[in-house]
Formats: sequence, C-alpha cells, structure tokens
Amino acid sequence: MRDRFPQTDLGRNPAAAAESAPIGVTARFPFKLGELPKSTAAQAMQLSSLVTASEGLIGSPRVNILIHSLIVYVIVFHVWAMVLEMFLWTKPLGRKTFGLSKEDAETSKTLAANQGLYNGFLAAGLVLSFLVANPDTAFTLKVFVLSCVALAGLYGAITAKMSILFLQGLPAMIALALLLFARA
Repeated sequence: MRDRFPQTDLGRNPAAAAESAPIGVTARFPFKLGELPKSTAAQAMQLSSLVTASEGLIGSPRVNILIHSLIVYVIVFHVWAMVLEMFLWTKPLGRKTFGLSKEDAETSKTLAANQGLYNGFLAAGLVLSFLVANPDTAFTLKVFVLSCVALAGLYGAITAKMSILFLQGLPAMIALALLLFARA
C-alpha cells in the first residue's frame, strides 16, 4: 500500500505532487492555479477533474440521483396518501386500502381528511425544497421534512401498522442519511 503513493512533500513542492499524485489523491496547493506556470496549472486542472470524477460513492452523481429519487418517491407517496385520505376514504378503493367498513369510513372521514392534509403539507415541503434557489435553504428544508416523515413513519409503525415503517419511514430515513453523508 505504501509504495502506491509517491514520497513527495506536498507542502514544499506542490507542482511535483500534482504531476506524480495517483488518481484519487487530492493535492493541496498553497496558492491559486493562475499563479502556477501554465503547464503545471494545466496538469493540476487535469488532476483536479480526475479526483472529482473518482471521489467515490458519497457525493457522486449516482448518489444524488438516488437521494432525489427517494425524495420523489416520498413526495408521490404522500400525495397519494393525501388523495386516499381526503377524497377516497369512503370510496371502495379507500375502504379496501385501509381495511374499513362503510360505517367506520363514514365515522372517521373528517379525521382522515385532516390526516391527508398533513400528508399534503409534507409533500409540498419536499416539492418546495426542489424549487428553492439557495442550496443551503433547500438542504435544510429537505432535512427538516424528511425528518418529519421519518418520525411519522416510525410513530405510525409503533401505533398503527408496521408496513407504515417500510412504505413511509424507511425511504425517508435512507434519503435523509444519504443526504447528510453527501453533505458532510
């Protein structure tokens, strides 16, 4: 393992480090690239692009696609839950989905509509996180809403039905964890 890395002093000779550093090793330069001779600056830029392309799993475009796909799943799930709870609760599809008799559905339809409204707010918060121009605000919004969804999924699994954890909570928890690791 030791002989894979050149024995250079990064602090004293950054140009040599840039020329000899293996792919995946980041060389830190104490001055701007514009201050380097043109050939060294070009080599440093080439190395920089290779390092960026090979950063690994966390922070890669694939992970960003996975994070955003999970967030879109959470949005779609909550919009569908809102539709089921607000508009289809007493209809055959709503009753079948939640295992309700016609009488139970009629009795609880106001409560279900209220619950559906909250699911709509969760979906709206995540949609807003994609529309916000400031990346820090978008990140904070995603973390907050995904945390709310994860807690709601956990609470639902404990108090109502275990499948809520897998359908609602787990995708939000995975997206939240990847989002936080990618940002770190």
